[in-house]
Amino acid sequence: MFKGLSAFPLTPLTEKGIDEKSFVRLIERLVSAGVDSIGALGSTGSYAYLKHSERDRVARLAVEHANGIPVMVSIGSVRTSDVLHLAEDAQRAGVSAVLLAPVSYQKLTSDEVFTLYDTVTRHLSVPLCVYDNPGTTHFDFTDELYGRIAQLPHVASIKIPGLSADPVATQKRLAEIRPLVPEHVTLGAAGDLAAATVLTQGGDVWYSVIAGLFPEIPLAITRAAQKGDTQTAQALSAQLEPLWELFRQHGSLRIIAGAAEILGLVSAPCLPLPLRSVAGDERQRLARVLEELGLRA
Repeated sequence: MFKGLSAFPLTPLTEKGIDEKSFVRLIERLVSAGVDSIGALGSTGSYAYLKHSERDRVARLAVEHANGIPVMVSIGSVRTSDVLHLAEDAQRAGVSAVLLAPVSYQKLTSDEVFTLYDTVTRHLSVPLCVYDNPGTTHFDFTDELYGRIAQLPHVASIKIPGLSADPVATQKRLAEIRPLVPEHVTLGAAGDLAAATVLTQGGDVWYSVIAGLFPEIPLAITRAAQKGDTQTAQALSAQLEPLWELFRQHGSLRIIAGAAEILGLVSAPCLPLPLRSVAGDERQRLARVLEELGLRA
């Protein structure tokens, strides 16, 4: 499941909790499109803001409605004991893999992060994707730490941040990491803006925000890249530049949440406060971009 397109949907919320009907609707869109895997409860899924019971419920809903498509869920939390409980719940729910970022309040050391992954992987029976997300964790993985963690049992993929839309730079960066990890460990794009480049320059998987709501174009990009059709993959990505510009300005979560609200796929507001989707003039701008790109419910 660690190749191709992995779509990360929102976890829509209301004042009463999880908007289960809307969440299932989002999962069904991904099933209909035929994504390669589903990443429920990622950063786009607001996992860090949810109660333990809510995360368990979302994992079960995702697996139940995925129609056989592999589901991965995040088990990140501040305390290792909580991570282990979340891992146990996820495996009982029937997930195909788990995603783990080194979530913290106090900034972690490299030894602490390694110990986290070492401890968790000893309690897993499913594969694990390493989630390197310094924008939220404020922890910077070194290549040496990638290599150490990749040797642990069940580690199957690394979600890599900061990869460039520059083909030469991306190819160089992937070439630096490849020799440090076992052959079975895949390397994935964490950012949508550079994903076409990553997939055409040796990356294995796109962990995608946009695909969680609008899977068709990301699927076309992925399939073109898998066929070696770099020109088509890059051209399709370039068509989405108006959306990428909004991602750069406001962050992908606020834009995707706003898009889902505008199209009536979720109720508004759908994010956990204090997070909010874009409003005012920028919301109107987003609506125009969706219309121009033909991105509809």
